[in-house]
Amino acid sequence: MSSLQIDSTGPIARVTLNRPDVRNAFNEGLIADLTAAFTALGARSDLRALVLAAEGKAFCAGADLNWMKAMAGYSWEENHADATRLADMLWAIYSCPLPVIARVQGDVYAGGVGLVACADIVVAVDSAGFCLSEAKLGLLPATIGPYVARALGEQASRRYFVTAERFSAAEAHRLGLVHEVVTADELDTKVAEITSAIAANGPAAVRACKQLVKDVASHEITPALRDDTARRIADIRASAEGREGVQSFLNKSRPGWLAG
Repeated sequence: MSSLQIDSTGPIARVTLNRPDVRNAFNEGLIADLTAAFTALGARSDLRALVLAAEGKAFCAGADLNWMKAMAGYSWEENHADATRLADMLWAIYSCPLPVIARVQGDVYAGGVGLVACADIVVAVDSAGFCLSEAKLGLLPATIGPYVARALGEQASRRYFVTAERFSAAEAHRLGLVHEVVTADELDTKVAEITSAIAANGPAAVRACKQLVKDVASHEITPALRDDTARRIADIRASAEGREGVQSFLNKSRPGWLAG
């Protein structure tokens, strides 16, 4: 059985973790498959957004136990190579040009929290629990750390990295890790609402908006940054999509990306 299910028949592709028997835990195969999937799908011009979902009761339980047993005998060099592959997978998701929506239908532990933190938009069921459990094993959430600290915030990360406490979907929402908390019956409807909203926007503009946030967030507002933002809006205003979008708005007509 494949570790991933990929449905890319329409403008919204869906990547589904498919190891429900082990709570969708990571191993070398799943890490490689996720890296390849997000690299390939992110390069496609016909797609508008990606949904990251999971089969079974848990979204992702972190590291697979058999994988952890193998790592116990690794040398430093082997551990470093293994961790680099995980870091590259997280980067492939975080840096994907398309918006990534995490559909969280169950519990999220350890590296799974990293997956959620790499997404642009997170919708979770109200029963989902979150836990950065690495410290319980004498480890630390190192490769996922840069993404989780950005998504969860520094103060909350200080607490949950060192305590390894479980926290609820409601708390994850309050802290900013999760954008929407819904019942299980509402999950797919809410995800569809978000993907529909994205698909109604200019495709190039959506990609540019995602990149803009990464490039300006937490940066000092210097003359160089102000000039860069002025250049970006000038570029997109002068583009074919930008011109069409403005003219369609003024003429109360539908732009080409909404055709059909």
